[in-house]
Amino acid sequence: MKTIGTLFIFALTLASALRAELKLPAIISDHMVLQQKQPNPLWGWDTPGTKITVTFAGDQQTAIAGTDGKWSVKLAALPANAAPGTITVKGTTTRIIQDVLVGEVWMCSGQSNMQFKLSNDWNGDLEAANGNRPQIRLISVPMVGTQEPQNDFKGTWQTATPATARKFSAIGFLYGRYLHEVLGVPVGLIDNSWGGSAAEAWVRRSTIEKDGRFEVLLGYTTQKEKALLSGQAQTDYERTIAQWKAANAQAQPPLKPAPQDPRNWLTGNGRPGNIFNGMVHPTLGYGLKGVIWYQGENNAGRAYEYAELFPLLIEQWRAEWQQPDLAFYWVQLADFKDEQASPGESAWAELRDSQTKALRLPHTGQAVIIDLGEGKDIHPRNKRDIASRLVRWALVQDYGLKFPYRSPEFKNLQIVGNKATLTIDCFGSTLRAFDVREARGFAICGADHVWHWASGKIIGPDQVEVWSDAVPAPLAVRYAWADNPVCNLFSNDGLPVTPFRTDNFELTTKPQPAALRP
Repeated sequence: MKTIGTLFIFALTLASALRAELKLPAIISDHMVLQQKQPNPLWGWDTPGTKITVTFAGDQQTAIAGTDGKWSVKLAALPANAAPGTITVKGTTTRIIQDVLVGEVWMCSGQSNMQFKLSNDWNGDLEAANGNRPQIRLISVPMVGTQEPQNDFKGTWQTATPATARKFSAIGFLYGRYLHEVLGVPVGLIDNSWGGSAAEAWVRRSTIEKDGRFEVLLGYTTQKEKALLSGQAQTDYERTIAQWKAANAQAQPPLKPAPQDPRNWLTGNGRPGNIFNGMVHPTLGYGLKGVIWYQGENNAGRAYEYAELFPLLIEQWRAEWQQPDLAFYWVQLADFKDEQASPGESAWAELRDSQTKALRLPHTGQAVIIDLGEGKDIHPRNKRDIASRLVRWALVQDYGLKFPYRSPEFKNLQIVGNKATLTIDCFGSTLRAFDVREARGFAICGADHVWHWASGKIIGPDQVEVWSDAVPAPLAVRYAWADNPVCNLFSNDGLPVTPFRTDNFELTTKPQPAALRP
């Protein structure tokens, strides 16, 4: 019995010793970049009650690991520094974080157009060859969808080289390289993107549930969850797979791919809260200057809802990071799909309109790329121009440089007789029509709300006259209001005019309370 008791005590002691290990999250590791000029949170886990000491650049901070083992400190604000330093973290064990720089840190988030690799850009081979930038650091967050908040992910910071750059987000890398070259400071980039994702997956679910504006979204969600979590869902899928196998028994290769299990949605990129828990939560608190965002394609069918959901996402992230002025810049949807033969409604145009409305939030910005899309490809392959329009916002609003940065936007409408005069806010520039003298891309309607293509003429530095013989008494005007509009208005600084509408007609994507979407 004495021997058994001794072995038991030894086992407990060994187990305790194995647990007594200082752990750091993936985002706090070798080659990381700390955000300059603001306190930087660092955190990790250790045995409850353990004193933690963190030292960097002469600054020393201490904390006590809580009952759950979690501890956190805030390093004092520092100016940019390209000389590699080390962070020492002492607890039950000691960790040395090597090759740490101080500069600018940006989150690169959204769906497939943000995930789009540099190697796939039209000039990806050249851009990657120019990727040997030891002061640019890259880290990517794996795609994880879950209803349970995650505290860590598998990943490492890497120094930018031609090999690492080509696999990274094209927009993210090019944006970061502009910052590095213009500002002359180190840059850290966090690729946190998932192709095909819906905006609601990026928001903490409880935030959506507490907001009465999203009853339709939540109703659809709970209805789908109930169906997919039922035993019937398993039975139905097994039957579908059996039918597929029978149909393809003699066919080599199979006539069509195997059907996907609909229950994948439960851990996918569309379920509210999934991506926030799996990908955003593990990075919460890491010192950032801002976020660049390219998402919206998967919410286009619910553009009306997006006008409230997208600003909610921005405000929630700012609250989560406890940075109310966190910069947030996004890419408006590009032109895509077939050109319309006649003017009318467009879910993509409505989504663009919802994106523009989010500019009401402070410290936000929108890169308009209505001229850079490809009708047959949802992924424009000219990411450099997109990145350059995004980075203008940051260079002006965050770093105080002087560049043209904001696309012209509709200001007001005046109707006299059969002609409508539009005044465009050019933000210090003037209007020009690209390629031809005529201003193209306008549609006009009267009291019947029937849209007709309209002729357009620039009549002043910031004014366009629009008319159509089919509309003797104009009521409203739209510009670039189509999935893939033919339009040609720019500022003389080369920035395209933001698509707009002067009407307040009901949108086609406004949800109907009585019917949940399929």
